[in-house]
Amino acid sequence: MASGNKLPFSVILNNVRSLYNVGSIFRTADGAGIEKLWLCGITGYPPDNKISKTALGSENTVPWEKRRDTPGLVRELKGQGYQIVLLEQIKGSVSYRDFFPTAPVCLILGNENTGVSADLMPFCDQAVEIEMAGLKHSLNVTVAFGIVAYDFRAKLLARVGR
Repeated sequence: MASGNKLPFSVILNNVRSLYNVGSIFRTADGAGIEKLWLCGITGYPPDNKISKTALGSENTVPWEKRRDTPGLVRELKGQGYQIVLLEQIKGSVSYRDFFPTAPVCLILGNENTGVSADLMPFCDQAVEIEMAGLKHSLNVTVAFGIVAYDFRAKLLARVGR
């Protein structure tokens, strides 16, 4: 396990456009014990009042870093042994319920309209999705992140007997 309450679990926000979504992801990341948020591409970053409004101070407690070169970051994390997982409905994706992450893991979240950038897909070890029963084919990125983050948290903690 990572130091303190942090898990060996990082998250890349790939071109997340809404600053309110970024703030909400910070807040969920704090609650789930995420070790680091990587804010990539057009994703906004603190300090920003819109992020602060939904983050409620978690932008000051969750380690984060701004990066422009997302493929370079993903290659770097893979080189450090991270399992790279996309939260995306693509050919070959599996239900998040059936997937068991290995530490360290990095989850990539994509743009609210276009999803994860195609240039990142070759670097992924797995894509996971949330089954949809309604007419809409996706959830808001913050809701989807919350579901998968807490699922991954439980599975990572179970592996170390906590």
